[in-house]
Amino acid sequence: MKATTEGPNLGLVCITHSKAVRYHTYQLSRYRLLPDELKGCVLEELYQVNLRTLLRALEFCARWGIRLYRLPPDPFPLSDLRDGVGEMVLEGLKPELAKVGQVAERLGIRLVAHPEPFVVLSSGSPLVVERSIAELEHQARLLDWLGLPRSPWAAITIHGGKGGRGRALAEVVRQLPTPVYNRLCLENDERFYGAGEALEACQQAGVPMVFDAHHHVVKERLDGFDHPSVAEFVRLARGTWPRAEWQIVRISNGRDALHDGAHHDLVTVVPGCYRQVPWIEVEAKAKEMAIAHLQAHWLKDGAGSSPTEGTPAPMPASA
Repeated sequence: MKATTEGPNLGLVCITHSKAVRYHTYQLSRYRLLPDELKGCVLEELYQVNLRTLLRALEFCARWGIRLYRLPPDPFPLSDLRDGVGEMVLEGLKPELAKVGQVAERLGIRLVAHPEPFVVLSSGSPLVVERSIAELEHQARLLDWLGLPRSPWAAITIHGGKGGRGRALAEVVRQLPTPVYNRLCLENDERFYGAGEALEACQQAGVPMVFDAHHHVVKERLDGFDHPSVAEFVRLARGTWPRAEWQIVRISNGRDALHDGAHHDLVTVVPGCYRQVPWIEVEAKAKEMAIAHLQAHWLKDGAGSSPTEGTPAPMPASA
């Protein structure tokens, strides 16, 4: 587990804007039509392809100077089905998964996860909560098989889900299995769990908060990313992490306007306080191009809070 003292590390989310990193999938309806004796073979071939893609993603990040990589929500499709075939196949690939984790460690790339939105621990439906916990356990097993620590260094981040149920959310979180609980983080959103509500739930549950400035600006209808509350929530969120140098925040900009919830291709406005944050996930449509733009126009520029508007930095020739 390598931390940084060199300023913010920028993170790539799942895939690249180019075709360099693309995962394969498989339709559930098509899978169900397969003879039982073929299902394992089909999934093993698919998982081997996606394992190679994951390795390519790590190598891509290393070339671009990207030190955080968010795994896709479902890098090994159908491995969470109740028939158990996918999980059995994936378990058989544990040695290969462990090698991928070792490559990430050698390259100094932090791996984190962000499950699909259907994970709602605050739901009023016991069935939804049960299925959400099962998915989180599935995600945690994958991180275990990658050899990642059971700590927020290998964060599994989710949203609060159903609004007005912060106490119920915290109660469910506190009862999660250790491999999940020790990695779980909660993120504020722009609809139900604003920064204040998310922070309170994190404090009650004893888990870290991943602060998203864009969600905060949209939900509270703030006049900009340098509103005093942004820096305050970055500070308060830092206090929820077991180690301050592990803190993760997220950044994106509205596609058409400040309060647009849809993401822009690039990030052209960054809170000034983010210069003091160690890890930033960049949630922009242009993926690595947005990161290159920030590397060229924000990380290298010590003054001001906003990158220079303009053309993204060129791709490295090796990409």
